[in-house]
This record gives sequence, C-alpha cells and structure tokens, in this order.
Amino acid sequence: MAGTQIVPVVDEGLGNSAYLVDLGDGRALAVDAPRDLRAVRAAAGRHGLTVAFAADTHLHADFLSGARQLAADDGAQILASAAGGRAFAHRGLADGEEVDLGGLTLRAWATPGHTGEHLAYLLFDRKQLLGVFTGGSLLVGAAARTDLAGPEQVEPLARAQHASLRRLVTLPGGTPVYPTHGAGSFCSAPPGAERTTTIGREKAANPLLAAPDEDTFVKALLSGLGTFPPYFLRLAGHNRRGPAILTSGPALAALTAGQVRMLVDGGAQVIDVRPVPGYAARHIPGSLAIPLRGAFATWLGWLIPDPATPLVIVAGLGQDLAEAAWQAIKIGYDNLAGTLAGGMPAWATAGQPLASTRLLTPEQVDPAEVVDVRQASEYAGGHLPGARNIELGVLASHADSLDGRPVVTMCGHGERAATAASLMERAGHTEIAVLPGGPPHWSAATGLPLEAGA
Repeated sequence: MAGTQIVPVVDEGLGNSAYLVDLGDGRALAVDAPRDLRAVRAAAGRHGLTVAFAADTHLHADFLSGARQLAADDGAQILASAAGGRAFAHRGLADGEEVDLGGLTLRAWATPGHTGEHLAYLLFDRKQLLGVFTGGSLLVGAAARTDLAGPEQVEPLARAQHASLRRLVTLPGGTPVYPTHGAGSFCSAPPGAERTTTIGREKAANPLLAAPDEDTFVKALLSGLGTFPPYFLRLAGHNRRGPAILTSGPALAALTAGQVRMLVDGGAQVIDVRPVPGYAARHIPGSLAIPLRGAFATWLGWLIPDPATPLVIVAGLGQDLAEAAWQAIKIGYDNLAGTLAGGMPAWATAGQPLASTRLLTPEQVDPAEVVDVRQASEYAGGHLPGARNIELGVLASHADSLDGRPVVTMCGHGERAATAASLMERAGHTEIAVLPGGPPHWSAATGLPLEAGA
C-alpha cells in the first residue's frame, strides 16, 4: 500500500512511543498503546482512524497496556505473544505467524531478551517490508534491559537479546525501525532526540552491535544498566492479567481540609504536585512533593510502594488535575481519593498545620552538605565538590545515615530535590533545604569548578 502512514505517539515522560498504522480504509493498527489513550485517540481522530488491531510487543513493565481498553471501546483485536500467558481474550502469535490486516500483513518474530515472550512485528505491503516494530529489542543506539524478570534471568535474557538483535539486523539496511522505548525510558535507552532509526544506521552506529561476540555484548549490555522503579517488577503481571476496563476517565473528588485530615489519619498519602516554589513556601506536613510534569508517574510509582494507597492530590491554581490522575492510573495507581478543594489557601484558612522548606541560592550552599539525588550516571558527569550521591529512588532507606546534620538536596533542575526534601521531612529530619537548579547553575553562579566521576 503506497504511502502507508505510520504515526508515532510519544510519551515524553516515560520515554516511550506507541504507533498508529493507517491501514488505508479508515482503520488502524495500534502498537504498544498505553492505558492512557488520550494521545492515541487524538492522533486517530486527526487522521480519521478507528483502531481495529492493538498489538503489544511484550508484557510491559513501565506502563499498563491500553490494548484491552481498545478492544472494549473500539472492538479492536488484540495481538500479542502466545507465550505471554495473557488471561484475557487475544490472538496469541507464534514466531513467523502472520496476520492479515486487510491489505497489509503483520508478521511476528520472536525476539526474546527484554522479556522472555517478546515479539517484534514486521509490516509488509505484499512483499515490500515497510518497517519493523522492535519494542524493547533493537532501540536507537541501544537495546532494552534484561533484568526485570528476576536475577536468575538477567544473563540468559541478555544472551537471548544478543541473538534477537543479530536476527533483526539481517533485515535490509533501509528498513525503518520503530522502537517502543526511547530517550527517558528506564527500560534502558541512551539520551538523544531520535526515536526511530533504520537497520543500516544501527549496524553502523549501535555500540552493542559492534561487540565482536556474545560475551562482549552481554558484558556491555549489563554494565550499562542503572536503577529502575520497583513497580516495574509487578506491572508485567498486571498486564498479563489485564488492566481493568475504564468506563470513564479518572476523576478527583473535591475534598475539604477536614476530609483530607481524616484520610491522612487513615493512611492516605498527600501528593503535592505544585511547582517547587509553591511547595517550599507552605505545604501539608508529611506530604510528598512530586511536581506535575512528564516524569510524574515514574516518581509516583517509585516512591509509593503500595498502589492501593489512597492518594490525595494538592495542586496549584490552574494545574491540570486530569493529567495527574491519568498519569497515576497509567501505572496502576487507581485509588485516587480526591483533591484538596481550594488548595493550600483552604488548608491554611481551616487552621490546619503548615510546613515550609528553605530554598537556597548557590552562594548560600556548603557543598559538603549537599546530597545530590540524581542517577549515578548523572552525578558522575559533574557534581559539586564533596557532594554525596544518594539516588532519589533509595533516599528513604538512607535517611537514618543523614540524621543530625544539615542537608541540602539538589538534582538537575529542582523537582527531584524538592521530592527528596519532602521524603527527608517525612522521615523526621528538620535541617533540610533545597538548592534549585543543577550543578552547571551552581558553577556559573559561584565561579567554582565541578568534579566529575563517582
């Protein structure tokens, strides 16, 4: 089908891409669509498409699949690996099996590695190969991590990933490659703006494909793995069982200050989504600061271990409450108790307790008091002299080691630093301050050099 259109739908926050394939008759194939289908539906609407097929390349660990919702709402046929053991209606595909899309053909290739049941999908117009959807196998300049199925599977899956990539690069060099995971994904992708590539470009530039043998490949792949949110370890099972069908979009009930107080006393967690200055000026004691941005879902899932915890959202004037709710439910945090009506002014008017956090300028900071909460790779790229690196994801478990001394949290911009300060405050620390901005900002303001390395 000449001129077949493949439309990427990018989730910048999670670093992932879904894809819509125009089948030429008003129908579409959706690949790796998330539970938050707003962007997919908007793209389909712009192109006058209805999703007829929903294909998942693997059991996703970083978001809930939207395939089941597309089947319920649009009558889409779900396509997925037969080896995935999904507990809901779908067409299970084996290696080499083909699906007639009505003019175009989708061929499944078993490409285990990122997960054991992983598939890539080759899209054909008769004999012409239009592209390959590689999910978490071949990425732009990388391959996805293999450590999400338990420690005993890390190396066997890495070896399987090697074989899968070697299989994929037998495709013609001009074949477009459409990965799911890209820059910003904790499923392991290097930074960079490119989200699609070709087989030829990867053969020429992907460092993993330059490995001379399997052992070298495995060592290189595993040495590049950083930390990941713990919810990654449970979402694959959730996707195997099938996310609950949504009958409407998520809504946040308006709560009075008194109702919020009762919910907190009963075990609810307040999530303050306001920008850093608003949170620092005054906030509910014990609240967790996660400023609303693309990465909101990742940090919510990373820092709230139990998805059944009731969540109360505190937002600022004009912030998009629907966005906060959708980001929560796309990773399975469905217990949304509501939002504080009137925000912090209503809380203060009701006479409820308030807390605040100091924001410091670079000139006010003693680098020896700094806890840099960025990922280890970010810290190694440049940090304040003498600053201690404790990644945000594990900070709560290290809070006792910081007891009794002043701490200044910092990151790359300020959002993670505010989250870190809120975690420390919740653990009972009182000598906490935040340095907004990152190391380059500090260096420019003070004229002092940064340190590099671990």
